[in-house]
Amino acid sequence: MTLHEPLRAHAEKTPEKPAFFCGDAKISYKALDDSTASLAQWFLDQGLRHGDRVAVHWSNSIEAIQLFYGIFKAGLIAVTINTRLKSEEIGYILHHSQARMCFSEPAFAPQAEKAGAACSVFTELPRFERAEAPELAIVRPDQPAVILYTSGTTARPKGVTHTHRSLTEAWLILARATSKAAWEPGGTTLCILPIMHMGALWVVVCSVCQGGSLVLLPRFDPVAVLDSIERFQCTGAVCMPALWQFIVAEQESSPRRVSSLRAAGAGGDAVPVALQERFRTFFGIALQEGYALTESVPVSVNPAYAIRPGSIGVPNDGVELRVVDIDGKDVRDGEPGELLVRSAANCIGYWNDPEATRAALGDGWLHTGDLAARDADGYYWFRGRKKEIIIRAGSNISPQEVEEALYRHPAVREVGVVGQSDPTYGEVVAAFIVFRQGTTANEAELRQFAQQHLADYKVPEKFVFLEDLPKGPTGKVFRRALKEMLSTSVATAS
Repeated sequence: MTLHEPLRAHAEKTPEKPAFFCGDAKISYKALDDSTASLAQWFLDQGLRHGDRVAVHWSNSIEAIQLFYGIFKAGLIAVTINTRLKSEEIGYILHHSQARMCFSEPAFAPQAEKAGAACSVFTELPRFERAEAPELAIVRPDQPAVILYTSGTTARPKGVTHTHRSLTEAWLILARATSKAAWEPGGTTLCILPIMHMGALWVVVCSVCQGGSLVLLPRFDPVAVLDSIERFQCTGAVCMPALWQFIVAEQESSPRRVSSLRAAGAGGDAVPVALQERFRTFFGIALQEGYALTESVPVSVNPAYAIRPGSIGVPNDGVELRVVDIDGKDVRDGEPGELLVRSAANCIGYWNDPEATRAALGDGWLHTGDLAARDADGYYWFRGRKKEIIIRAGSNISPQEVEEALYRHPAVREVGVVGQSDPTYGEVVAAFIVFRQGTTANEAELRQFAQQHLADYKVPEKFVFLEDLPKGPTGKVFRRALKEMLSTSVATAS
């Protein structure tokens, strides 16, 4: 099945049902099907062919949805671009993906235009009127549909590539897990996260596949979240734990009518037990912790009827999990090891990176780089990250990418970046700096410099100045020692 087949089916079955709401705007299934078919034909009329890449640099909106489904129908590949990225970061993605076009929301277009890529930048959707439905070439389920760039353990992000089949399989996994997840098929879901990220894109796909209605929030705002649940009688929502903290606090201070909510999920980072308890107090339902990653979603979830606080739950139907040691051998229950995933919803690899693809998927299992343990009842427990990645409020940040940006400062001789635990965001970025002899810079100057090259969420929130960085025998920066310094300074301060 392709991603747009369910859209056509629901357009014929329930043509006037709203498919998406955004503020006061809405679009029905029929209007979405018709407009995206015309948009797909426009893409082909411009000379694009199956497999060409089109970048989408847009906040949550009906226009962004039209772009995605127009791209899918034309057999093209959507390249998602986070609206918080700066021009250098955008330029890398456009160049690496060899995008032919970039659709950039007017508010963010200056960054895309400064990126210096060879593709054209459009700031609005084309206008077209067609009396007859266009005849489009057949799109196969195994064709790539989307590339999502995510920071890894290298300085440059990798393009996680999903096909029509892997994304529709992600919906089928949810459909099979409905009773486990307490999800209401065909209901009204709230999309809190940016659809440029896999978690929110999955919510979009699931809503269309099951013929539901989806409420899009252009940006995160806890007031808007609660107002939307009350106004649209939303039945489900998924969000990062750090953001749920703000939503719960708002509900505590200014309660809304939220009894329509039947399912609420959290993932992308550890979900504190205290948050789960407060959520139940103020929303009357469980906050279900689960596990997923850009390369595969969904993976596991705590059943609504049997939650084990602190666990990432049990595998969803159709998903296999293993916990292995450094030699790839399964470990005993209770012992930590790397979590491996086998699922029809796994990505097919990393765009234009065969080496990384072989390392992650070469044996048929997705090697997540995350550490977990399985208990005797089949529940899995997150035990840390094999990778050095920093996860701030669910967003992946590569330490090497931040270091690379700071190394450009003329006063910086050495830099080491690690994550520091934070009660709100899970982790924030901390940078250890060694200056060149005879030079210096203060924290404000370095932060302002970093903001010129990095998205705001990647900019260090803490700077520590040292005479030298701790290193191992090979000269590699000893990150564990840096993290210990942070822990010691926190303990001393308290």
